[in-house]
Amino acid sequence: MQLKIMPKKKRLSAGRAPLMLFLCQMISALEVPLDLVQPPTITQQSPKDYIIDPRENIVIQCEAKGKPSPSFSWTRNGTHFDIDKDPLVTMKPGSGTLTINIMSEGKAETYEGVYQCTARNERGAAISNNIVIRPSRSPLWTKEKLEPIILRNGQSLVLPCRPPIGLPPPIIFWMDNSFQRLPQSERVSQGLNGDLYFSNVLPEDTREDYICYARFNHTQTIQQKQPISVKVISVDELNDTIAANLSDTEFYGAKSHRQRPPTFLTPDGNTSRKEELRGNVLSLECIAEGLPTPIIYWIKEDGTLPINRTFYRNFKKTLQIVQVTEADSGNYQCIAKNALGAIHHTISVTVKAAPYWIIAPQNLVLSPEEDGTLICRANGNPKPRISWLSNGVPIEIAPDDPSRKIDGDTIIFSKVQERSSAVYQCNASNEYGYLLANAFVNVLAEPPRILTSANTLYQVIANRPALLDCAFFGSPLPTIEWFKGAKGSALREDIYVLHENGTLEIPVAQKDSTGTYTCVARNKLGMANNDVHLEIKDPTRIIKQPEYAVVQRGSTVSFECKVKHDHTLIPTVMWLKDHGELPNDGRFTVDKDRLVVADVNDDDGGTYTCVANTTLDNVSASAVLSVVDVPNPPFDLELTDQLDRSVQLSWTPGDDNNSPITKFIIEYEDAMHEPGLWHHQTEVPGTQTTAQLKLSPYVNYSFRVMAENNLGRSLPSEASEQYLTKAAEPDKNPTAVEGLGSEPDNLVITWKPLNGFESNGPGLQYKVSWRQKDGDDEWTSVVVANVSKYIVSGTPTFVPYLIKVQALNDAGFAPEPAAVMGHSGEDLPMVAPGNVRVNVVNSTLAEVHWDPVPLKSIRGHLQGYRIYYWKAQSSLTRNRRHIEKKILTFQGSKTHGMLPGLEPFSHYTLNVRVVNGKGEGPASPDKVFNTPEGVPSAPSSLKIVNPTLDSLTLEWEPPSHPNGILTEYTLKYQPINSTHELGPLVDLKIPANKTRWILKNLNFSTRYKFYFYAQTAAGSGIQITEEAITTVDEGKLAMASRQVDIATQGWFIGLMCAVALLILILLIVCFIRRNKGGKYPVKEKEDAHADPEIQPMKEDDGTFGEYSDAEDHKPLKKGSRTPSDRTVKKEDSDDSLVDYGEGVNGQFNEDGSFIGQYSGKKEKEPAEGNESSEAPSPVNAMNSFV
Repeated sequence: MQLKIMPKKKRLSAGRAPLMLFLCQMISALEVPLDLVQPPTITQQSPKDYIIDPRENIVIQCEAKGKPSPSFSWTRNGTHFDIDKDPLVTMKPGSGTLTINIMSEGKAETYEGVYQCTARNERGAAISNNIVIRPSRSPLWTKEKLEPIILRNGQSLVLPCRPPIGLPPPIIFWMDNSFQRLPQSERVSQGLNGDLYFSNVLPEDTREDYICYARFNHTQTIQQKQPISVKVISVDELNDTIAANLSDTEFYGAKSHRQRPPTFLTPDGNTSRKEELRGNVLSLECIAEGLPTPIIYWIKEDGTLPINRTFYRNFKKTLQIVQVTEADSGNYQCIAKNALGAIHHTISVTVKAAPYWIIAPQNLVLSPEEDGTLICRANGNPKPRISWLSNGVPIEIAPDDPSRKIDGDTIIFSKVQERSSAVYQCNASNEYGYLLANAFVNVLAEPPRILTSANTLYQVIANRPALLDCAFFGSPLPTIEWFKGAKGSALREDIYVLHENGTLEIPVAQKDSTGTYTCVARNKLGMANNDVHLEIKDPTRIIKQPEYAVVQRGSTVSFECKVKHDHTLIPTVMWLKDHGELPNDGRFTVDKDRLVVADVNDDDGGTYTCVANTTLDNVSASAVLSVVDVPNPPFDLELTDQLDRSVQLSWTPGDDNNSPITKFIIEYEDAMHEPGLWHHQTEVPGTQTTAQLKLSPYVNYSFRVMAENNLGRSLPSEASEQYLTKAAEPDKNPTAVEGLGSEPDNLVITWKPLNGFESNGPGLQYKVSWRQKDGDDEWTSVVVANVSKYIVSGTPTFVPYLIKVQALNDAGFAPEPAAVMGHSGEDLPMVAPGNVRVNVVNSTLAEVHWDPVPLKSIRGHLQGYRIYYWKAQSSLTRNRRHIEKKILTFQGSKTHGMLPGLEPFSHYTLNVRVVNGKGEGPASPDKVFNTPEGVPSAPSSLKIVNPTLDSLTLEWEPPSHPNGILTEYTLKYQPINSTHELGPLVDLKIPANKTRWILKNLNFSTRYKFYFYAQTAAGSGIQITEEAITTVDEGKLAMASRQVDIATQGWFIGLMCAVALLILILLIVCFIRRNKGGKYPVKEKEDAHADPEIQPMKEDDGTFGEYSDAEDHKPLKKGSRTPSDRTVKKEDSDDSLVDYGEGVNGQFNEDGSFIGQYSGKKEKEPAEGNESSEAPSPVNAMNSFV
């Protein structure tokens, strides 16, 4: 099925309204091609009411088209206007436009009148509107003598303007001699007629230059009235002479200057009428006088004012309704009201209408024998009369045409012939105006032609409507068909829409819509076709939109806008602020995808829009920038409701800087007692701007307010005025009242004084009262100055007292204070604790018990009990040493305590004393106890000396802390092979009296690890470990450690022996030479000073490497130095409660062997240095030398 022209488009969604407007424009634009015969058509003409400037030439426009080209003629005031007879009038060639040259000579008034243009050719005649020519006028004010106006304060006044009648009417305004507009308000305003109305006058209205100006826009001239002088006086100002010579009637009016209800200055009466034409602006005015100044209100009786078309002007004294319609007719009421009453005026509004089109006649092209109609339908109020003309002649007297029939507002044509061609005029008129329309009937026989350019390319964005144009002409009217592609497949009606003007609409164009489309026009006289091309483009999209931002003033913000577009289109991206251009400011920088605003200020807040444009579409995305900051300080602080103990503070909030204020903080300053120091008073919610503040007496207050939002706190406001409250007695008494004696016979009463703010008045003092708690004595009182202490002398020792301290000032006493308990001074306790018992728990812990001391003997506050204990002498050696007593204090009333950290197998002495606030009492009798044996500490040292091929000699010193009687030593040792594996463990018991032991039958060239510890009856002590090696050639051993794979080869062993022998000989020679020049043996020198150059042997130097065993768990470190005596001494510390010899450092002898003492802690740390224990030898010396 082929798609043909639809006679009528039945349905169009609201979303396609713009499309419909476009199509209507295309339909109305269809015209007969100018190369075809056609009647004239008026294309341009001057307005109906044509006001001209008399200083310029008059130009009356009349342009028309037609085939053949039309000729033009004019009528003036209904008769033929012969332009050839007037030398000042010329007609533009090829046009009907007239130019009247009045600038050289002549007057504009000569050419006033009604002009009409006629355009004519062989097919008919078209006429223009009646063009009324009137020159503009700007006459001067008539001369008049204006007397000064004198009136009382409060009277009403109307200053008349009465401008000269001009054409068009002038614009009126009031100014002074300095050309400054006079201020207007609800009290003073200008009416629609130009008069200046005063509802009541004030003394400041006195002036001598009230001037009314009339501006005539058409001639660009301004005329002014003579200045009016106004003087406002009060009767009280008149002296007796003036009052006697000036009667009330000589004043402007005779109304009282007292307050009065409103009356209307305009309009007059209670009712009035107003008529307005449809489409104009309806302006209703009510101006009232009264004192106080009345307020104007407007209502419509039996209706409501149209919301979108109603506006109030001139301080609501003028009501305007734009685009007024017949529905706006009715009664409108203005109400003037003040405190003394109200008055109203009713305006009856009637809306009339000049004629307006319902259906205007359209050009009609018919082929011979066709039928057609011309319709001319108009409306108005009153209803207009329709009349027809043919070629400018009333149709009643026009030549008869059998093919036409007139039926009111319609002309019906039947079987027209070529002679039926003509131009018809429809005139719709009533008393308010007329409408004139030309419409031709052109009878033609023409085959179809397509007016759209061939091969036009249309580019459309995907998913949008595509409109392919096929403007055509033909008579009879051709039918239109559309095809797509070379094969000519007809387009289906359910997908495409064909409009009456030939346009093909694709409602939703897709990528597959791309291609070539063919438009075919046919009528009975022939056929025409045209190809157009359609390309579908990808839509432009913003894939990264700018986002809403809230930034603080002074920071930097950026908005991102990334655009994706069709690759064949080139987009341009621009940024807008609040729908306008970006500010011309260097703080705004734009790059490819981003807008950056630096140093943001308050003016930068707003809506930022990214707009991406291509030749086919545009997209935009917006984001709002809110510039926030801490609030501005509040201002206008005011104190009201000032009472003795309260005041109301009000303030005006500062700008919240786009972040709502959450609270207000109020602070006060006491200028009398603490000037310059601000204290927190209270806080109120951010919605509150007043606060009722509680005050203290005798304070010179100033207040300030700070606002706070989510970003922080504002600066403080300016301080309020000062407010000094009256003095009163103190509200409170001193706090922290205490009674403590500094001596056994006194009572020191102390308190925390009131500050100046709390004093409530001048003359602050304190009444101090006391009496014994357990006696019947009366209160003893004394009044002291503003101090914080009072001493009562001659009191018994440590007796409870009741104490009171009361504040007073010149206005009176504070409330009665509560009594607190204190005590007179303490003395040392008189009695020692009794029945002291000691229970030894173990070798390092004992428990002590005692009986409490009676409270009366303590003579003070019990602080606790204190145990003195000391180690008297060793149970084993009984050597006398310096005795250092140790102290443990037990708080409160405890009667037992534990003594930790005792040394085992020791003799201790202790005593117990009671403690009060004054000091210690006498000591209890000494109590002696002994601690049992414990395990010994590690041996103080362990040395391995005199190594041979099969023996090693061990020397040691006993433990520094045997903690009992030593019973024996235990020595365990085991060999270590070259892969650091441990051999079988040998266990050996050595008598306790030995300090030297020789191990024999050992393997040569073998490393051994030794574990050595002492024992008492309590058990084994802490072991010490050491390593040593039986004699071996150190050079060969070093090679063996580096290259294990050749160390067992015979040739290598022989070579190493030869090298070692050579080195040994060289060293012997060196020793002999040194002994000749020295004064003491090398051995003694090395024993006295450790050689700093001797370093322990390292693995790559031929020495043994590191290893670990099951007890040490860490590799032995290298690189430590040892003193020459090859021993490690343990630091003694008899003073520590728990001292088990931690922190002993290992040391090395000259040949790098480790000689040290191991404690329990040391056993867990890696031993340092090489473990060789050999005595000095030439080989060792060689190693050190190397």
